[in-house]
Amino acid sequence: QVQLVESGGGLVQTGGSLRLSCAASGRTFSINSMGWFRRAPGKEREFVCSIDWRISDTACAASVKGRFTISRDNAEQTAYLQMNSLKPEDTAVYSCAATGMARTTTRQGDYAFWGPGTQVTVSS
Repeated sequence: QVQLVESGGGLVQTGGSLRLSCAASGRTFSINSMGWFRRAPGKEREFVCSIDWRISDTACAASVKGRFTISRDNAEQTAYLQMNSLKPEDTAVYSCAATGMARTTTRQGDYAFWGPGTQVTVSS
């Protein structure tokens, strides 16, 4: 199976930046796409960004496009989420996920493997 562990969360002020990391282990050869999702207090989990593990095609939600960037390092088996110009509404638990699908997807149900999540808090 695949194991995922996020890191890099924390408390930042509005306008600040954070870089989240997602380290994959186990049957990583089965991963074709990875994604970042977030769940804000009192809200449903939502899609943030995704990346094709093999060719680096990316997609991000409109709410974060232009501020967040997803990338990956195949040699390190790690996906990243660079978050700039953070806003209080970005406060959430951020989780990474992996899927065997050959293309990036925004559907939570398409991801078979999930990390435990890391807290991001943006103060006003």
